[in-house]
Order: sequence, then C-alpha cells, then structure tokens
Amino acid sequence: MPSVSISFANVPGTEAALGRAGSHTVIADRPEGMAGGMGLGFNGAQLLALAIGGCFCNDLRYISHRQGRRIASISVEVTLEMEGDPLVATSVGMRVRCETDDGLDASDLVEEAGRGSMVGLSLPRGIAVTVTAE
Repeated sequence: MPSVSISFANVPGTEAALGRAGSHTVIADRPEGMAGGMGLGFNGAQLLALAIGGCFCNDLRYISHRQGRRIASISVEVTLEMEGDPLVATSVGMRVRCETDDGLDASDLVEEAGRGSMVGLSLPRGIAVTVTAE
C-alpha cells in the first residue's frame, strides 16, 4: 500500500515550522502577532485548501496526459469554510477553469478529476488521525 511521510521541525529563531517532503519544503506559521506567529508561512487552513486545490490540479494533468490532450491553462480557486471553537473545516467549494490547447470543451476533464481526486475523495470519507507523543 502506498504511503507518504513528511516531517516538520521548528525554524530556529521563530515559532514557525519547516515542513519537508523529500527535497521540497513549506513553512507553517500563524499570522503575525497571533500565538507567536510571524506570518512566515501558511496556516493550517491554508495548507488544507492548498492540498485540495493542488491535488486537483495534478489530477487534471494526469487525466489530460492519459487522454493525450494538452492543457493550456488551469485556474483553481478553493474556498474552505470553517466553524466552531476549535475551528473545524465544514465544507469546500472549488471553482475550476481549464482550457485545452485545441480549444475544445474541457468540462469532461474537470468532472473526471472531481470523481478521482485523492484528497477530494479522502476528506468526505474521513481520515483517522493518530497522535503519539514521543
């Protein structure tokens, strides 16, 4: 079964965290002035929305390659709605514009990506999260 492992560690001199996945990095932080945040990176809600939109963009590319179609441009806007204390994500809306090089309607690519997006399919099913202190 495939798996992905990432790590986060503090950024020296800050209260932000540097995330690593292979040779790629991202910084997680709170807005400046909030709980020691310096606004150096994305907050958790932004990271979740980015994961949803980024996965969808990748899936559009996988599908277009499989079909032998070239995508000229992709534009994806994700809105993550939250409520409660602590905040919990309650819904996600995604607006997608996809244009192919041949100018043909790309709605079939968008629909197929919506049916097969790993992140988009995983969240509604729920994901068990286990936290262990070491």
